[in-house]
Amino acid sequence: MITGATRNLGFSLAEGLAQRLEPTDTVYLTGRDPARVAESVQRLSNARAEVRGEVLDVARPGAVERFADLLVSRHGGVDIVFSNHYARVQPDDDPRAVIDYYVEANNLGTTHVLRSFAPLLRDGGRLFVVASRAGSLRALAPALHPRFENLQSLDDVDRAVCSWRDAVRSGRAPGQAWPAWINIPSKIGQVAAVRVLAGQRRADDLRRGILIASISPGLIDTGASRAWLDLTGAPQPDEVAGPLLDLALDPSPDESFYGELVHVGREEPGPFGSVVRSGAIVPWK
Repeated sequence: MITGATRNLGFSLAEGLAQRLEPTDTVYLTGRDPARVAESVQRLSNARAEVRGEVLDVARPGAVERFADLLVSRHGGVDIVFSNHYARVQPDDDPRAVIDYYVEANNLGTTHVLRSFAPLLRDGGRLFVVASRAGSLRALAPALHPRFENLQSLDDVDRAVCSWRDAVRSGRAPGQAWPAWINIPSKIGQVAAVRVLAGQRRADDLRRGILIASISPGLIDTGASRAWLDLTGAPQPDEVAGPLLDLALDPSPDESFYGELVHVGREEPGPFGSVVRSGAIVPWK
C-alpha cells in the first residue's frame, strides 16, 4: 500500500511494485483526489500484480482507520506500506496560512498511518515513512532538541508537532528559533514518530523479520522541490524508486536500519558538511 501515489515518487513506487510482484499480489495506489487516482491507475505500465486505486485522505483519521479495516477484510493483513504523502508549499506561501493543513497531512497523516497499519504487518513486513535528511535533529537549533527527544508515544509526537504548528500559526516561531522552512520541523516530526513506534515494537518486530524505518530518498526532480532547491542533475522519481523497492523486497535487510532514518539512493553531499552514502543511517543528533 502506497499513500500519495498519484504522482512523482509515490507513483513510481506503486508502478515498480506492480511490475516486480506476482499476479497473485495486490498493490493499492492511494491518493485523496478520485480523478487523479483513476488516471494514475490507467497510466501504469507493465504491471504483473493486480493494482487497485483507492481514495484515501490521510489527514482524516477515520478514513485511514476505515481503509485499514477494508484491507483486513480483504487480505487479513499487509506486507509493504510506503507512507509517502506530502502536502506541498511554495516559497511565497505564508507559513501561518498553510501550516494547519500542512501538519494535518504530512505529520498527523503519518501518525494516522502508523497507528492503523503497523498492527497489520505480517511477518517479514515493511513499513517505510518517506522523509528526508532534514529529519535529523542536527537540522534544528539545539535549544529545540528536547521537544522531540525522549517521547514515549505517538500522542507525544503529535503534541510536540502541534505545539510547533501553533507557534507558526501565531507568528511566535521565529522568536523560538524554529527554522523559517516548515519542511524541517515537519520531517523531524515524521522521523520522531517512526523512532517512537520502533521503540515500542522493536523486539517482536525483529523476531518476526519486520522492518520499520524512515527513508531519505535524496534529491528528486519534482515540482514540489524545484521551487526550493537547485535540482541540476537530480534523478527522476523512477530512478529514486528503484533502491527503495530493493530495500522493501530484500528478504534479509540490515537489522541496524530498524527504527532509523536511512539514506537510500545516490551518494550525496550531506547538510552537515559530509557525504551521505547510500544505505547509510543518518544520525538522529
